[in-house]
Amino acid sequence: MSAEYATFGLAPAMRAGGVLTNGEYQVHRDFVDFIVDGRPLLFQLSDLDAVSPLASDVPPAIFTAQVRGLLLEAEAPPADGRYVIYGCPECENIQCGAVTAVIEKDGEDFVWRDFAWQTDERADLELNGYHGIGPFRFHGTEYRDALSSLLDGGSGPRRRVLLIGARVAVLAKLAAALRTIGIGADITHDATAVPADELREYGAVAFGRAVGEKERAAVRQSFARAGVEVAYIDGLAPIIPLLVAQTEHALDRSPEGRRRLTRLVAADGEAGIEVTSTCRVRLTAYRLDRLYRTHVHEVFDDVLEAGRHRIPLDPKATKGESFVVARTSGSVLVAAMEH
Repeated sequence: MSAEYATFGLAPAMRAGGVLTNGEYQVHRDFVDFIVDGRPLLFQLSDLDAVSPLASDVPPAIFTAQVRGLLLEAEAPPADGRYVIYGCPECENIQCGAVTAVIEKDGEDFVWRDFAWQTDERADLELNGYHGIGPFRFHGTEYRDALSSLLDGGSGPRRRVLLIGARVAVLAKLAAALRTIGIGADITHDATAVPADELREYGAVAFGRAVGEKERAAVRQSFARAGVEVAYIDGLAPIIPLLVAQTEHALDRSPEGRRRLTRLVAADGEAGIEVTSTCRVRLTAYRLDRLYRTHVHEVFDDVLEAGRHRIPLDPKATKGESFVVARTSGSVLVAAMEH
């Protein structure tokens, strides 16, 4: 079987959730991505909003079955030997579309070939095949060791956030928005009496702007005594979609070198962005006026090639206290506008 050897690995990845400007929600998904020759396989599929079947929020029995399937240890292989490599992040329906591939053994090696976009029971390779991707031949030991490590248990990502602030109404709205997209959230004023086992449930702590340094230090000490490392978020403004975006970024556990969106700066009426692969990028500006009313501006929505880009922003969107959120399917960054 003609296929060049490629390295195989796994890495944590995220499908960023969020509160969209049209009022809809995009669910947060943590998953394990496939790393082929040192690069996420998902990035080779252009601007695809999808997750692998190795998602952290699926029941353990189903997760184990997915791993066993990729190892070709499942009792009944799927039709045509095709396996789902990436699927819809919102549901499990094949009608939404999925990337599938044939997985088979050749001696001790594993081979992934005939990648295709599939929306029904049969894949049309001529019409919907990814002709520039694969086939990939993986050394059996490397392949089995990587996937088998997922069956050893271990702690998954902590998708829970502790919210601390003075404006209870804002915290309640933020907690509701986070829960809607699949992130747990609790509100407190003091974490000193919280048992260590409970603190270990959190992956991030978000501070409101009114929380003083003394209170922040006390919270950090509580987590330090419990031996828990968390991300700390300094809330930029009482704007729910902005705070959700900050939380999404803080919970991103994927290696920085394997993220699509790696840089965002906002200054002098423009945004500086860096992406590592071709993808759709959306820029949204949020502005607080003198009466603390929120103004939202969709300033950019297009596909960008890999590299650095400078995008001019509408002057109306950057007056006074303003912020920019950059979002791709798998990454989100937030920056305050510098004047």
